[in-house]
Amino acid sequence: MPKPELIQQLAEAFGEKIPFNKLLGLHFDKLDRDSCEVSFHNKPELVGNYIQGILHGGVIASAIDVAGGTMAAIGLMQRNPETHQQELLEKLSRLGTIDLRIDYVRPGRGERFIASAKVLRSGNKVAVVRMELHNEQQTLIALGTGTYLIG
Repeated sequence: MPKPELIQQLAEAFGEKIPFNKLLGLHFDKLDRDSCEVSFHNKPELVGNYIQGILHGGVIASAIDVAGGTMAAIGLMQRNPETHQQELLEKLSRLGTIDLRIDYVRPGRGERFIASAKVLRSGNKVAVVRMELHNEQQTLIALGTGTYLIG
């Protein structure tokens, strides 16, 4: 199991050190070995359809991808619990999205959005993660499945 301080460092790195994630306003509400929740507030800069005031599809995909990538990283950490921290950081620096499928279920209406993720499978080289995006009223906005390079 990954050490709690490593999980906290991961959340800080993905939330605070990646400029695009900061621009979106992503915040980690929950991150543990089983699940991840990343939230953000709607703001004018994130709107894709200005007439209806709904989120841009790219914002939806990005939030879902961040949640998925973070869970892939947790999967990598769980598979390598005894790895030295520097070696683990080098592996994490090579983490990348191989494939991302987004199903837009409803328009992105709301004030606050939560992207959640769970690992479906984590192997030596690849992790597969399932993600969802809901608004503050628990309305499902989008589903995602991501394949991530982890090895």
